Amino acid sequence: MILSILFDIWLLTKLIGILLPVIAIVDILRRDLLGINRLIWILLVVFIPFVGSIIYFVNRTTYKAKF
Repeated sequence: MILSILFDIWLLTKLIGILLPVIAIVDILRRDLLGINRLIWILLVVFIPFVGSIIYFVNRTTYKAKF
């Protein structure tokens, strides 16, 4: 029972860890960003996937609110 719950939590964590960077990269490629900004965001998400994706999504909302 406990092992099943732990496995489910582990599986959910792995899925989020894989899907979040993929969604971030797709969003970066679809947005209208300058070339160097796009490159920096993609490198950040590729080299630090989970943290880079969270930073991108947090900064994306504040960046969007400024304009």
